[in-house]
Amino acid sequence: MVPVGGYGRLVSSGTRELLRLLAAVNGRLSGDVSLPVLAAWARRSRFDLHRRFRRAVGETPKAYTTRVRLTRAAAELVSGDRRVSAVAARHGFASHEVFTRAFTRHLGLSPMRYRARGLHVAGRRVAAVHASAVSSAAPCVSLYHLRLSERKPAVPLQISVRDVPAFHALVLRRRVTRDEIAGALAECLPAVFGYAQQHGLAITGPPFARYPEVGMGSLVIEGGVTVAELPSTTLSDGIEALSVPAGRAAVAVHRGPYEGLAGSYQEIEKWLRDQGLSAAGAPWETYLTDPGEHPDPATWETEIVQPVGSGRI
Repeated sequence: MVPVGGYGRLVSSGTRELLRLLAAVNGRLSGDVSLPVLAAWARRSRFDLHRRFRRAVGETPKAYTTRVRLTRAAAELVSGDRRVSAVAARHGFASHEVFTRAFTRHLGLSPMRYRARGLHVAGRRVAAVHASAVSSAAPCVSLYHLRLSERKPAVPLQISVRDVPAFHALVLRRRVTRDEIAGALAECLPAVFGYAQQHGLAITGPPFARYPEVGMGSLVIEGGVTVAELPSTTLSDGIEALSVPAGRAAVAVHRGPYEGLAGSYQEIEKWLRDQGLSAAGAPWETYLTDPGEHPDPATWETEIVQPVGSGRI
């Protein structure tokens, strides 16, 4: 099981304000989201907002809005048939030329070449799943495991054993202490997400973290995204391929802030003992909601999956 301490990086109550701002921004990315506009929405000076935003999100407001716009535009290019100029306008770019320059800098190919290359797995259904996954995860792929400054009562878990299908994924692996989990995810998830999109790899679900090794002083964490199929080309930048076989697992959805995840893991462990079942493999957690689009931590959902053995102990 995953260790009980060290989840998340502590943030001030001002982060709640920033999460609400991010949700507003992500609903208006086709319009004006310049720093003066954001500062007016937040009722803060430009300097103060810029500083707070960068500290919490890890990007400047301009870098953030540009990245999310380009990420969603790229997903639309490989899943739809709108003209490039129409895609640019739909995602808030002033002109086709501005869009092309920004897109090429961010993804290494022009929009036309990116569309022509397509995804590594063909098919309209795969493209639609990819576009949905990218659009949902893009806003705050670096904000999972934020820890709020106040505690809230845990929401009771509904735990069940079910058959879990096999899946393929791309991950970055890190050995960290418990207190370094959030920092590792803030590094790994955006890197894997960006790598998959840059190389046209079809993303099929939300970001996740898997824990293949847990010790008293440290643990190994794999942060990444699921893909339709593993690429045939050699991976780079430290990205590794992962295939998890199908099997039975105890599954529960943790609802609420991330600092409560440790308690949910403990509850699953106790439930397994009570059921006479034993853990049989590395657990993982999938981030079903994005903090950048759901500013209320009470609505955050994280699915926990713990593989179990075939029989009772």
